[in-house]
Amino acid sequence: MAWSLPIAMAVAALLVIITLSYRQTIDAYPNGGGAYTVAKENLGKKAGLVAAASLLIDYTLTVAVSVAAGVENFTSAFPGYEEHKVLIGALVILFVMLMNLRGIKESASVFALPTYFFIVSILVLIVTGAVKMALGKVAVQAPLVHEIYPEIPIFLLLRAFSSGCSALTGIEAISNGIPIFKKPAQKNAKITMVWMAGLLGVMFIGITFLAHMMGIVPHDGKTVISLLSGQVFGDNFLYYVVQISTALILFLAANTSYADFPRLASLLACDGYLPRQLGSLGDRLVFSNGIMGLSLAALFLLMAFGGVTHHLIPLYAVGVFLSFTLSQLGMIRHHLRLREAGWMRALIFNSIGALTTFVILLVIAMTKFLSGAWLVLILIPAFVWFFLQIKNHYLFVARRLGKVSGDQTASMLPSNHAALVPVSNLHPGVLLSLQYARSISKDVRACYVEMSPEATQRLKDQWEKAVPQVPLIVLKSPYRSIMEPVLNYIDQVKHEKNGQVVTVIIPEFVTKHWYHRFLHNQTALMLRAYLWLKPEIIVTSVRYRLY
Repeated sequence: MAWSLPIAMAVAALLVIITLSYRQTIDAYPNGGGAYTVAKENLGKKAGLVAAASLLIDYTLTVAVSVAAGVENFTSAFPGYEEHKVLIGALVILFVMLMNLRGIKESASVFALPTYFFIVSILVLIVTGAVKMALGKVAVQAPLVHEIYPEIPIFLLLRAFSSGCSALTGIEAISNGIPIFKKPAQKNAKITMVWMAGLLGVMFIGITFLAHMMGIVPHDGKTVISLLSGQVFGDNFLYYVVQISTALILFLAANTSYADFPRLASLLACDGYLPRQLGSLGDRLVFSNGIMGLSLAALFLLMAFGGVTHHLIPLYAVGVFLSFTLSQLGMIRHHLRLREAGWMRALIFNSIGALTTFVILLVIAMTKFLSGAWLVLILIPAFVWFFLQIKNHYLFVARRLGKVSGDQTASMLPSNHAALVPVSNLHPGVLLSLQYARSISKDVRACYVEMSPEATQRLKDQWEKAVPQVPLIVLKSPYRSIMEPVLNYIDQVKHEKNGQVVTVIIPEFVTKHWYHRFLHNQTALMLRAYLWLKPEIIVTSVRYRLY
């Protein structure tokens, strides 16, 4: 414990370096994107994918570790619930998931109060503990500065330092989510980062200071915060206030990942490196698929490791410091390439940040390798390979669907009923569907749900050249829902046709391998499910094979 304060000061110094470095990133990339965007634009696509894989793994671990640590603080105060900690952790993850599925504003409102509650309670704990020590009401077990520090193997000191560095995960979250700040977003993000770093530094050093002076050593079933608050306040109301606030803030620390994991996943999906479903906003204007995917992964980790933080911590921080390093190297390249105003000062900050985080990355990888860091070091290249395979698949699909010939026409057969063809773009599968529709009906209409005015205009231009004889009906969707506008339009056509049969012809492309289907939106499947019980609706699928 004699070395705890020097190690804490080293971690605090690292906090200052990383904060100053990421302030330069906020200035250079005000639209967000964090390490992935910085590395991709300055170091190349492969470096960007490595940074993205590192962050996705770390965000998932953040949820599992934060929730597990929160449950441990709760069971420290209420030991009767110790045997149910995995169940409690799972319920917490599900609650945070549901709040985020409700939308950003709703989740922020619920999560703000516990945050302030925690900050105040910890600051009260630190001040009260310091005052009681000064007045001699609490026994002091160790001096502030030791005349002689005990000789400890350098490996153990580095391992302790690497564990302390876990406190710095999440700093990059602000640079990832700049667009969600109030305007001026860039200025507010920088202010928030300074406040966050200041509060983190004060609480980190303050808690370490009290634990050092009072000789607090954690043991099974009791966390440092529990032992410390018990010694400062005794077994009274304030002790339980600190424990509950600490548990709540650890539960809510997982919300950092819920803000940034889906956003990063959507960026990767838009670039074609993850399934496209992850890039779609839900009805609540949140990335619902990313939120649910993160929750399932975190639940798996929590259950696999029995909710024990000592088993999860060795996996932690490797990924985030790798992304730190790539981000800072990317910023160095950015400054040398553009040389904008003040670039020399920013270059110095980012150079120090790159060197420091790279050294810390080596320390963490070496000291935690046998404890579990090896798994993360294997997963990162595996994720990058997975990203590239998805990208190759999408490129293949785009090549095959891009072959539109001008001779795909059909004769019309007399019929009074309407044939509707829902489309998302124009490709050979759509032309085959229109050909079939015109062979069975004179009233053929294509309907398209508008998500972007620019995409709509591009489709209209293509449509006028390829199939001007078929009207393209553009359906508005203010809540970005696809199913509701299509179903409403089908009902409208049924009413217009006085209840006659309406044929809905769904274009589908068939991939070479069955598992490729999971990389594409299952809109056709959902539409068939919605129309299953609707009377006087004929649903037909026209399949276009990509092989």
